[in-house]
Amino acid sequence: MRRSGAAIAPAPAAEAGATATNLVLLALLTLVWGLNWPAMKVVVAELPVMTFRTVCLWFGGPALLAIAALSGDRLAVPRRLWRPLGTAAFFNMFAWSLLTALGLTLIDAGRAGILAYTMPVWATLLARLTLGEPLSGRRLVALGFGMAGVASLLGPDLARLGKAPLGSLCLLLAAFTWAIGTVYTKRVRWEMSSAQLTGWQQILGGIPFALGMIALDPPDALLRMSLHAVLVLLYVLVLPMIFANWIWFVLLRRLPASVAGLSTLAIPVVGVISGALLLGERVGPGELAALALVLTALALVLVPERRS
Repeated sequence: MRRSGAAIAPAPAAEAGATATNLVLLALLTLVWGLNWPAMKVVVAELPVMTFRTVCLWFGGPALLAIAALSGDRLAVPRRLWRPLGTAAFFNMFAWSLLTALGLTLIDAGRAGILAYTMPVWATLLARLTLGEPLSGRRLVALGFGMAGVASLLGPDLARLGKAPLGSLCLLLAAFTWAIGTVYTKRVRWEMSSAQLTGWQQILGGIPFALGMIALDPPDALLRMSLHAVLVLLYVLVLPMIFANWIWFVLLRRLPASVAGLSTLAIPVVGVISGALLLGERVGPGELAALALVLTALALVLVPERRS
């Protein structure tokens, strides 16, 4: 992790491809966030959304700031960065967390993950419009392969999703807000490490959830949870909320916004397969076809092109 004097700037060309470190981080992110979809489905079945997200964000945020402090980073935020930090927290943490949790209460975990990870489409377009990132033919082909994989997962369930339009809408809006947060994060020159940036966003994003929890949720909601749900919640708190969120902002620092977005395409495949294994949700030839298409997309976008 960088020290607090470092800034998150647009990725140099040398870092835009598939270094060994980037690939390892991406594999870990895919596994942890993919497994997170069925895990969240288990937890929101027993815990109200506001309480769930308050616990997640206010556990993860201070933990990440503690990691930053142990790494020698200063935790103070420069005055000029509070407004950008609040904006990034709104899109990356609050809007995403609220919409995905609400969507999970209405549709299957695997299918929720598929809709949420239409994010690369929006991130690629927004990065082109706002950051001027090149929209090369190779990235367009990769995007086509990736979205074909998403379509092969989603196709059999279109009729069923049509019967739950609110859940589908929540997940599509979540994808769009995450794309906005991704591109906005690349626009700002952050004078803080990835752990600081992630931790402060989680703390700020958790404030509206805490207010909602106090106003709407029963005060003993956590005490009513089964042991199984508590153990799953611990997984969500430690790995997706702390470890995977930190990885995401490290990758976002190293990669162009469009490439970072496209690199998440394998996550819904893991979400669908893990949903089938852990929750008994359906898996079949469509999932295998999606895996092949997504791996092709990842190879296109992560393996560097030869330069003359």
